[in-house]
Amino acid sequence: MRVCLASTSPARLMLLQQFGIRPLTVAPDVDEEGVVSAVEEAEGRRLPPDEHVLLLARRKAAAVAARLADDIPDFDGIVIGGDSMFEIGGEVLGKPYTTENAVARWRAMRGRTGVLHSGHAVVRLEPGAPAREVHATAAASVSFVDDVTDAEIEAYVATGEPLHVAGAFTVDSLGGAFIERVEGDPSTVVGMSVSTLRRLVRDVGVDWTALWNTTDPSLGDTPTLS
Repeated sequence: MRVCLASTSPARLMLLQQFGIRPLTVAPDVDEEGVVSAVEEAEGRRLPPDEHVLLLARRKAAAVAARLADDIPDFDGIVIGGDSMFEIGGEVLGKPYTTENAVARWRAMRGRTGVLHSGHAVVRLEPGAPAREVHATAAASVSFVDDVTDAEIEAYVATGEPLHVAGAFTVDSLGGAFIERVEGDPSTVVGMSVSTLRRLVRDVGVDWTALWNTTDPSLGDTPTLS
């Protein structure tokens, strides 16, 4: 059973690898801001975080599934799409990108609790059969320590780690020392809820254990379709 991750996120790839899965990775060609703006304009409302991440996860999975159907017509397996957003105090925080933004966010987050929303989509591809898609969201609350100092924040941001992750933090690397508590599936905070993903995989008729150690020898251990 082959697996394709519709993402180039190192965190999501590492997460799957930790759970015994070595997927093909494909960057989804999706204009995320454009997709969300179009839906919000059509519906006349701002999408809440759970709908936002689910919309993008589904679009990413669909885009990559369509590409695989063209480029690898004999692909027999699943495509996984995901998206995440962090919400704290009613404000949604995406990737900070700059040092200044990341420092300001950490100063504002210390001692507080926010929610990491994660969208998941799984598409089952079989040669000669129509694609099947299932999807779900998951959420986990994250509480930050209240005694993280400005010097610690600046040192952490200087590593570059928080600049390109939702909410400007990680729980499984350097940022983990500044997180006091996680409530919910911890893997949700990394990038995808593995328990949710397992349920979705089963919903399309695939045993989770069939994904373990998945690799195509001709593609290598961490193959990428460019």
